[in-house]
Amino acid sequence: MKVHHLNCGTMRPFGAPDGLVCHVLLLETDAGLALVDSGLGLRDKIEPAKRFGQARFFVRPAFSDTETAVRQVHALGYDPPDVRYIVLTPVHADPVGGLADFPTARVHLTAAEADAALHPLTAVEKGRYLPGPRSHNPILVRHDPGTGDGWRGFAAALELTDIAEGVVLVSLPGHTRGHAAVAVNTGNRWLLHVGDAFYHHAQIDGSDQKPPRSLQAMERLIAVDWNKVQDNHARLTELWATGDENLRLFNAHDPTLLARAQAATTA
Repeated sequence: MKVHHLNCGTMRPFGAPDGLVCHVLLLETDAGLALVDSGLGLRDKIEPAKRFGQARFFVRPAFSDTETAVRQVHALGYDPPDVRYIVLTPVHADPVGGLADFPTARVHLTAAEADAALHPLTAVEKGRYLPGPRSHNPILVRHDPGTGDGWRGFAAALELTDIAEGVVLVSLPGHTRGHAAVAVNTGNRWLLHVGDAFYHHAQIDGSDQKPPRSLQAMERLIAVDWNKVQDNHARLTELWATGDENLRLFNAHDPTLLARAQAATTA
């Protein structure tokens, strides 16, 4: 399975000099193209308040048309309808901004995350699950990873065989109620996109570098269950420490991890 690593949304939060990206995967499968997250979309620039909300004043997204997934898909020689599937990690503004640019795509996510998005309970959830990015009524395909066979020690993980063999939805709640990671078997190695399970590589890679405090504060402020977030950090730290050459682990927003993934793809 060929995989493209795309930056579909540069952001410049206060106190984070390296900025953030929206690390989106474009998968070339036998059944068509699939995206893991959709990044920021064309409509976000037009209606930032409705679609991104108050968070835009802190993360300061660039809203670049050329960075949108739809423009990058076209640049690779495909048409937007070629994207038949989108798999979401959370349903916050930055992973879902591009959904409307692929209105015929079936959107796969955990059932718990769909429930949280459609029926937010807390003030934080209501501020994060804005209806704007879903106003085109996307086709939601709900999954319960707990019914799967697990994946590399994650008990709740389900292979999405209706997309392709080797695409696995892994339950990783904490950041949101139904947050998930997505594992992809490229044939040579596994890729694990853990979404917003952590924000900065130094949180899991054992380096001496300190994550920006502003990102750590934001992560804790919007987490639905901070204890689960910390448990995820510990599990991913263990996974990183194995040094498994057949596994590449990255998140949704770290520009360093995106650059490494892109360099490895082109090497």
